[in-house]
Amino acid sequence: MYGDVIIDISLEKLDKTFQYEIPEHLRETVQIGSRVVIPFGNGKRRITGYVVDMSTEPKIDAGRIKPILGVSKDSIAVESQLIALAAWIRRNYGCTMNQALKTVIPIKKKEAGKEKKTVTFLLTQEQARDELSTLLARKRHSQAKEKLLRTLMERSTLPWEDITGKMQIPATVIRDFEKNGWVRIDAERAYRNPVPMTLEKERPIVLSPAQSEAVSRITQDMEAGRLGTYLLYGVTGSGKTQVYMELIAKTLADGKSAIVLIPEIALTYQTLMRFYQRFGKQVSIMNSRMSPGERFDQYERAKKGDIRIMIGPRSALFTPFSDLGIIIIDEEHEPSYKSETVPRYHARETAIARAKMQGASVVLGSATPSVESFAKAKSGEYTLLTLPDRISGRTLPTCEIVDLRAELRQGNRSILSRRLQELMADRLQKKEQIMLFVNRRGLAGFVSCRACGHVIKCPHCDVSLSLHRGDVLRCHYCGYETRKPVVCPSCGSKYIGGFKAGTQKFEEVVRQTFPMARVLRMDTDTTRGKNGHQEILDAFRRGQADILIGTQMIVKGHDFPNVTLVGVLAADLSLNSSDFHSGERTFQLLTQAAGRAGRGDIPGNVVMQTYQPTHYSILAAKDQDYEAFYEEEIAYRELMDYPPAAHMLLILITSEKEEEADRCAKALADLIEEKAPQIRCLGPSDAVVAKVRDIYKKVIYCKHKDYEQLIEIKDRVAQTIQADAGFAKVMVWFDFDPMNQA
Repeated sequence: MYGDVIIDISLEKLDKTFQYEIPEHLRETVQIGSRVVIPFGNGKRRITGYVVDMSTEPKIDAGRIKPILGVSKDSIAVESQLIALAAWIRRNYGCTMNQALKTVIPIKKKEAGKEKKTVTFLLTQEQARDELSTLLARKRHSQAKEKLLRTLMERSTLPWEDITGKMQIPATVIRDFEKNGWVRIDAERAYRNPVPMTLEKERPIVLSPAQSEAVSRITQDMEAGRLGTYLLYGVTGSGKTQVYMELIAKTLADGKSAIVLIPEIALTYQTLMRFYQRFGKQVSIMNSRMSPGERFDQYERAKKGDIRIMIGPRSALFTPFSDLGIIIIDEEHEPSYKSETVPRYHARETAIARAKMQGASVVLGSATPSVESFAKAKSGEYTLLTLPDRISGRTLPTCEIVDLRAELRQGNRSILSRRLQELMADRLQKKEQIMLFVNRRGLAGFVSCRACGHVIKCPHCDVSLSLHRGDVLRCHYCGYETRKPVVCPSCGSKYIGGFKAGTQKFEEVVRQTFPMARVLRMDTDTTRGKNGHQEILDAFRRGQADILIGTQMIVKGHDFPNVTLVGVLAADLSLNSSDFHSGERTFQLLTQAAGRAGRGDIPGNVVMQTYQPTHYSILAAKDQDYEAFYEEEIAYRELMDYPPAAHMLLILITSEKEEEADRCAKALADLIEEKAPQIRCLGPSDAVVAKVRDIYKKVIYCKHKDYEQLIEIKDRVAQTIQADAGFAKVMVWFDFDPMNQA
């Protein structure tokens, strides 16, 4: 047996591994992630490294390979745990070990650390007066030296940056003082802190009976050493965050650390404020908008134990806490928890794997749990905990559905229904705030009838067909094609086609309809800056705008007590994406949007505008009835063998030559059919976007109830590609249980 060992954990060196023999007496001890002692160089040096791969094949002459000397007796370093996690990601999601390592070790390169230097005066006052007299006696003495000496006689300790900055004294003068023995220069590492706030401590909160029961159940299990995964299912406004904080307080009291994952950078600041009020400087954040130096410093602070709670999107999962006690995933249903780049890991499953390795608990929280998580909770794999009511006895908002087909028949061609306009005018008069959610998910490609709401779907996969050039409608699961109809096949109306509308268009209409209203728009265009999300949300929270218009980023987790009306514009757009998740995404978005209304003392209203008012997702969202939605959705998934009823493996084949992509995709489909006839295979067909930058893309979907069977197919395909020179001109990628179509 041989082990590939890396000796430098900094990410730019991860490509460099050295192969060592695993002696017979260590074969049961050494595993991927093990910290081992190895000979290095001429063999006289002994250093430590980490095993990142194991095999039975030597890469060079076996006689030249040195043996591993032993496994480090030190306590398990956090790097070992992360390397073991990388190996789990490689197996379960299909990527190279190096790709997995560069995911779990998130710092791209070691950044130069900042230093905080202080200058301490070592002379007595008498000695200082003598030196000053000597200095002044010189005909051409240094003004800078005189200034510094006089200042140090008054203040015995000065910050280096004050001397070189405010006083404008060159660093060479300070060094001269040091050489003379007049001062001592002390330096300590100063970590960049992305949390530059001092907030009042949060007031003590009394938990509701349901909150207390959830906290007690999890903490009792933690104390008994029963570490599991919990689904905290609570309606919007039910106080899930307060439960998280109580659990974290318990975790910190036990001497352990916590990771809190949130789905959007837009939520970082609001979530951070609440946790900082409770836990102070023990909290930090990690996200992609921070500078490399800030991210590196948070990594180092976590390793040293200077911080105990890390908050951030998906990548915060890999914070190097060696004493991890709990991982909390807020809004666990969000698709952003699934990576869209290789390795295509899901943060939820990866968090559970890391928690098992480190003896930690996992809490998944949502008002609209993913179908996958709720199915596991119902089967007992997860523990289900519920928060059925809003805190402080507040009621859920009153929701109503507006049929846009009826609006069209009655002559209203505006994107604002008459009912929504009526309620907006009322709220503006009362000085209450309004949020208008533009549901853009699924906007591209579908074809529907504005008269009756009918959407053109694939007869084999029950998803909407996507419109391509030449008026061709295509299914991206099985490849079915048909022509775009001229009239609606359901009602014969000529009002059939695509739907196009963006936040800017809606903003123009709102300003024209309500010219006196103060309007803010929040989308990717208005939040490009580092603090773009925070600035818009803060302005709205301070009451500097009456109406906030935005895409899905405005409906997730935000708490604005003065918002009493939420309008959902084109609620059914996400129903029309060519993706089997469309019903689930629609229900989640609408329920989350509705949950922004009436969170203060004044009850709220929600208006959902739609062309499909009888769809089960929209009806269930109106009533905030998750279980009614789930029963309909899981029946559909079981009928079509979609997750969680079965698992899916997406194989993406890309090439600069279309004929090569076609040939290799067909060869892989034939291979799967021959070697694994029990697996249902769809395709190959064109990807949703079949050509990007002159690269052609083909997809194959495989379905089976047993995840291990799909892993075996992934491994067989990978081996075939590696061994067969016919695949040299294509790239092949894998995605398990994809959240979006390729």
